[in-house]
Amino acid sequence: MIKNDQQYQHSLDWLRRFEQSVAELDSNDSLKAEPTRWQLHRDSYQSQVDELKEEIAEYERLTNCDKSQPIQIKVESLNKLPNALIKARIAAKMSQEELADLLGIEQQRVQQYEDTDYQCASFVEILEVSTALGVEFETAVMQVDFEELEAVKQTVAKWRKKKMNRVTKTL
Repeated sequence: MIKNDQQYQHSLDWLRRFEQSVAELDSNDSLKAEPTRWQLHRDSYQSQVDELKEEIAEYERLTNCDKSQPIQIKVESLNKLPNALIKARIAAKMSQEELADLLGIEQQRVQQYEDTDYQCASFVEILEVSTALGVEFETAVMQVDFEELEAVKQTVAKWRKKKMNRVTKTL
């Protein structure tokens, strides 16, 4: 995800490089003599081109949105909420410094939030950021996957057993 103008310019530069690499592969007849190898190389570069184009288009959509109309940002899971908060700030054409001022905190703290995808922020801090950005959830549907829940329980039980075994061995 592109989070600022510097990353945007960097992404544009990398897009040009990957597009050039694809063009070079397309014109490399000696490499085309090995079609499987050629296709693998081309697909890997093309994948990077496609991903960068998608990220660039999203950033441009956010920076060029009409502030007189609300923008919808889809949050596919709670894990994606940090990206949505960053996108909301970008769409609001608000700098990290301006957000920090609204929150009454240092700009470095907002930078830390975004650099770590809000892993260092408490739930209350995330709520404060969403309020400052005017974020409202229209509908939130949560699905409890019981198979996933059981898998998590089994993994936690294994971790605890390993931890207990290490503690026992050190004693």
